[in-house]
Amino acid sequence: MKNILKYINLLLVILLLASCEDYLDINTDPNNPTVVSPDLVLPVAQKYTGEVMQCSDEGARRVNSLANMMMYNWSQADGYNWYPDEFKYLVTADFYDRIFEQTYYDALKQYQVLEGLAPEYNYYKAIAKIMKSFHFQVLVDLYGDIPYFEALLRGKNATPVYDDAQTIYEDLIVQLTEAIDLIDNAENPEEVGDDDAMFGGNMDEWKAFANTVKLRILTRQMSMSGRAAYIQAEFDVIAAEGSGYITDDVGVNPGYLQEEGKQNPFYNLYGWDAGGTQTLSSKATCATDYIITYLEGTNDDRIDYIYEEPATGHLGVVQGLLAYDTPTPGWAVPELVSNLGTGVLKDPDQDVVIYSLAECYFNLAEAALPANGYVAGAAQTYYESGIQASFDYLGAPGASAYYGQGLPNVGWVASSSNELEAIITQKWIATNSITAEQSWFDYSRTGYPSGLPISLLASTPDRPVRIYYPASEISSNGANVPTQPDAFTAKIFWGN
Repeated sequence: MKNILKYINLLLVILLLASCEDYLDINTDPNNPTVVSPDLVLPVAQKYTGEVMQCSDEGARRVNSLANMMMYNWSQADGYNWYPDEFKYLVTADFYDRIFEQTYYDALKQYQVLEGLAPEYNYYKAIAKIMKSFHFQVLVDLYGDIPYFEALLRGKNATPVYDDAQTIYEDLIVQLTEAIDLIDNAENPEEVGDDDAMFGGNMDEWKAFANTVKLRILTRQMSMSGRAAYIQAEFDVIAAEGSGYITDDVGVNPGYLQEEGKQNPFYNLYGWDAGGTQTLSSKATCATDYIITYLEGTNDDRIDYIYEEPATGHLGVVQGLLAYDTPTPGWAVPELVSNLGTGVLKDPDQDVVIYSLAECYFNLAEAALPANGYVAGAAQTYYESGIQASFDYLGAPGASAYYGQGLPNVGWVASSSNELEAIITQKWIATNSITAEQSWFDYSRTGYPSGLPISLLASTPDRPVRIYYPASEISSNGANVPTQPDAFTAKIFWGN
C-alpha cells in the first residue's frame, strides 16, 4: 500500500496533461476521461475522503478541525491568532466553504466515476455506493437539504435541485443495502486489492462498514418522534444480512510516508513536517481549560494521550483568549500549554480515521438502551467496549479502572439516571481530535455533554448547529440554493 501514493500522483498528472491538451475540444470533458482504470481511481477517491474529513494537502482545515472548535476541545496558545472566526462562530458563506466544494468536486466526483463503471466491476461499484453514502450523510448533517438525486451529473445537469434531508437519509439506507447486494451477487467478481486504501479489498469488511454507516444514520434519528418502526425495520435488515459491524477503527491510508507531500495530512498540519520541524499549527493549537479540568476531574488517563503534558503540568486555554486580559503575559505560550498528544499524533504514516470503533460501540449502546431496544446485547457492554476501544486507539492504559469508578457519565451504574447522557459524553471524549464532528452532531441532537461552555467571543448563547451553503454554490446554482437558514437555531431534521 505504501506505493499507492506514487500511482495517485501519476494519475493526477495524467488527468492534468489530458486537460491541457484537450481543453478546446467541446466534445470531451477533460475532467472525466472516458477510459478509466478503477484501481487508480479508487485510491484517489479515498485520499480525497481523508482530506475532506481532516485537512487538505495544502494544510487547510476541514471537518474534524471545525468540530473540535465547536465542541470546545481545542483552543489556541498565547501569541497566536489562529482561530478568530471559529471563536466568534462567524458562520458565513465563506466559513469552511471548502468542505462542501471538496466533497462534491473531489471525493464524490471520483466515487461517481467508479459507480458508473461496467457491470463486471461490481465490487468497485459497491465501494462507491458505500462511500457516497458516507459522504452524503456528513453533508446532510452539516447543511441539511443538499443536491442529491440530481447531483454529480456534471454536463447533464450543472444546476441540481436541493433535496429534502430526511428523504436523502432514507435513500442512503437503500443505497447501502444495494451495495451489499452487489457484493453478494457479483458474478465472476474482479479482485480489489491494495488499491483499496481502506480495507485492502476485503469485501466482508466493506459489508460490515456499510452496516456501520447505516448504524450511524439510524442512531442520528433516535431522538425523533415517529421513527421507531422505521428504525427497527432497518435494524432487522442489518441483523438478517449477518455481516455485523466493524471490528476495528476504519481509516484511509493510500501510502502515507515521512516525505514531503506524502505525510498523513492531519499529522502534517498539527504535528511535524517531513523534516521533523514542529508546525505552527501544532504550536498554536492546544486544549481548552474546560476539557483539561473535565478529564482530570474524572481521573481519565486518556488526557496524556489526547494532549501533550508540559513539564509544568497540563494547561488549557479558554476559547476566545483575545476577549479578556491575560493573567500574565506569556502564561500560555506553546511550551506551557497542552498541545495535541501522541495518541492522536502517532506517526506521519498513520491512518486518517473516518469511523472509530469506539463510536460504533457507543452507537450500539444507544440502540440497545431499554427505551430503544433496536439491537440485541446489553447497552452497558457496548458502552464499556466503546470506552475500551477509545483507550486502545490512543494507547492509554486503565480503561476498566476508569469506567469502574462510581462517577456520573463514567461508571454505568452511576449513570443510571441518564444513560444516554453518559453514552454521548463518552463519545465526545472518544472522538476528541479524531472524528469530532460526530460529537458536534450529537450535541445538536441531544444537548449532551451538558454544561459545555461557549467561546468568550461568541455573540450567541450556544454554538452553531450547522454551516452555510458556500458562496460558490450561490453564484453557480443560486436559483436552487435554499435561503440560508439560521446557523444557530435551524437544526437539521434529526435535531427537531
